[in-house]
Amino acid sequence: MLRLLYHPKKGEAVQVWGLEFPNRFGLAAGMDKRAEALRGWSSIGFGFIEIGGVTMHAQAGNPKPRMFRDDRSRSLINRMGFNNDGSEAVAERIRHHIRRKGPLPCPVLANLGKSKITPNEDALVDYATSMERLHDVVDGFVVNVSSPNTPNLRDLQHEGTLKGLLEGLATRLNEMNTGHPNPRPMLVKFAPDLAEDALLRMVDVARAAGADGVVLTNTTVQRDAPTHPAHAEFLAEAGGLSGAPLKDRSTAMIRAVHEHTNGTWPIIGVGGISTAADAREKLEAGATLLQAYSAFVFEGPSLVRNVVDGLEKSSL
Repeated sequence: MLRLLYHPKKGEAVQVWGLEFPNRFGLAAGMDKRAEALRGWSSIGFGFIEIGGVTMHAQAGNPKPRMFRDDRSRSLINRMGFNNDGSEAVAERIRHHIRRKGPLPCPVLANLGKSKITPNEDALVDYATSMERLHDVVDGFVVNVSSPNTPNLRDLQHEGTLKGLLEGLATRLNEMNTGHPNPRPMLVKFAPDLAEDALLRMVDVARAAGADGVVLTNTTVQRDAPTHPAHAEFLAEAGGLSGAPLKDRSTAMIRAVHEHTNGTWPIIGVGGISTAADAREKLEAGATLLQAYSAFVFEGPSLVRNVVDGLEKSSL
């Protein structure tokens, strides 16, 4: 029924990292942290699904309320705090799903976070353990060092720290990929709050360490001026802001990284995509694949068909 109602009529398949994506438009991390609705996401036509963030240890996340919405600005603020069952339970849930329903018709990426109780100096163990547990049930990994809702996590975006983390993860992933018929790629996800020169330095570090691509961008801790009293109350909430206000900043970062890497490093563009025109803007800036999170909350499941079919119409 979901396929009949919402699945795109068009959509051009694309190959990246040896994976085939039915279309370029995927579900961003944060919506399905526990990998509970995999069949539903593929049924409404997403070209890929990013589950998580998933951490080594199960954790309840931050105290509620921790999600806020503003309809006028079409934006969300969340301070969820990587609430999830832990990578062992999530891996088993996906494994059970595959046993019962068979493989999904689109790639599944796992967004890897660091457990709150794990100090930054032990981050490699935390990320690597989740990677090992999930390697046989997902198609690739996104290393999340940019969520604003885990204390000190963004400190991992500094050059020396990031270099050690990604080199360690790349080494471990290469070991797991050796002899595997479908080697898993590793991407890294950055914050929109990095200055451009800092972002490009992080990109150079990530590429040299062996990362296969980048996700731009995570949520922002920056706030624009409020436009009305209720908006001011919304913006005063702590956490990461996503949605329409992030669109231009995300696109600018995509363009900067695309130019810096001469278009040789795949980019997943996310931030403020709610129409086919928004999606086209990200692609023209240099994105290879696209994702949405906040717009799905405001638009509902018809978002996928509107974006994917709209992209095909605009390319004719």
